[in-house]
Amino acid sequence: MQEINGLTWVLLTICIGSLQALIAGLLFQFQKQTRKVHKETNDQLTTLRADLDHQKTTQLQQLTTASENRQQLVTILQKVEQNYQLSITQHKSSLLDQQQNLRNMMQDIRSQLATTLKQHSDSTNQIVHGLQKTVDTHLQNITGQVEKRLSDGFAKTNTIFTDVIKRLALIDKAQQEINDLSTNVVSLQDILRNKQARGHFGEIQLNQLIKNCLPEKYFSFQHTFKNGRRADCVLFLPEPTGTIAIDAKFPLDNYRASCDNKDPLLQNKAKSRFKQDMKVHIKDVAEKYIIADETAQAAVLFIPAESIFSDIHAYHNDLIDFAYQRKVWLVSPTTMMAILHTTQAVLKDIQTQAQVGIIKEHLQHLATDFQRFEQRMDSVAKHLNEANNKVGQVKISATKISKRFRQIEQAEIEHDTSIKKPALLESLDETIE
Repeated sequence: MQEINGLTWVLLTICIGSLQALIAGLLFQFQKQTRKVHKETNDQLTTLRADLDHQKTTQLQQLTTASENRQQLVTILQKVEQNYQLSITQHKSSLLDQQQNLRNMMQDIRSQLATTLKQHSDSTNQIVHGLQKTVDTHLQNITGQVEKRLSDGFAKTNTIFTDVIKRLALIDKAQQEINDLSTNVVSLQDILRNKQARGHFGEIQLNQLIKNCLPEKYFSFQHTFKNGRRADCVLFLPEPTGTIAIDAKFPLDNYRASCDNKDPLLQNKAKSRFKQDMKVHIKDVAEKYIIADETAQAAVLFIPAESIFSDIHAYHNDLIDFAYQRKVWLVSPTTMMAILHTTQAVLKDIQTQAQVGIIKEHLQHLATDFQRFEQRMDSVAKHLNEANNKVGQVKISATKISKRFRQIEQAEIEHDTSIKKPALLESLDETIE
């Protein structure tokens, strides 16, 4: 332990010696550097002092020179001021003479201008007076022409409107006829209400159906043709259909026998007889009621019962083919109503087209009248625009003339203030004053 402490002490002694040597070296270097800096600073101060002395000497010399120059400048300014005062005196005298001359000239100009304006004012008054008379005459002529054209235009307009009212009255009449036609035609609901019980003879039922559906002029009962044949009913339809004959007779006995007999053999015999009766009747209808150049190339056989009509279409197709070959239409009350309803619609459409043609014709006349009215109104508007443009031009001319008068009067009354001096003369007056 003691050896360690001794070693430590030796090491500490060595370190302290080294530190002292290092500190001594650093102190020497610091002193050396300080002396070097002090020397450099003294050298710079010496140089700076020499420069300042030189500048001071130079500035003193410049101040001396400036003082001499100032004395010379004061002398020169005194001479300039003397010359300026002399020049001002001379120019003032000259300007006074020029001002008097200018005043005399201005007085002469004002006198001449007043005389000239008076002469121009008199001549202008005469021109304006004549122009006013001319304008009044033209305005009276234009007013008379405008009134005449307006009167003629209004008369033509009244005539056109009278024609329009007449055309509208005709259109209202045609519309009323269409409404009357619509109320006279029976609706489909009224038609469907006329079904009759089975077994009624077809003539009464046919008459009721046709009377409820068509106007009287389109049908005829018990109509006789030129060959002497008489049909139960004839429909007079428009072309290309033409006249159609309707037969309401029907062989009902054998049909009832076929329905009433319970024996199948008797039923078949009755059906055969019914079929034969139907063929004979269809043939008779075709021969009697299809007449060349008088009726249509077809006829109608009215079957009064829906059940019979249904049985024929269900079980006797050969009868349908036979009737088709002979150009005979088989109809029941229901199908007859459909045919009549279709006929009703066709007739209504034809009559409506006829009324529409009348309305169209009147509308064309009305359109022509309106075109004529538009042309005449355009002509009247054109003349009015021309008259308005001329009145506007006259007004512009009158305004310009009045403006010229006001300018002339203002120049005559205030001529002293309206004629200004030139800017150079005003500046000279201010200088003299």
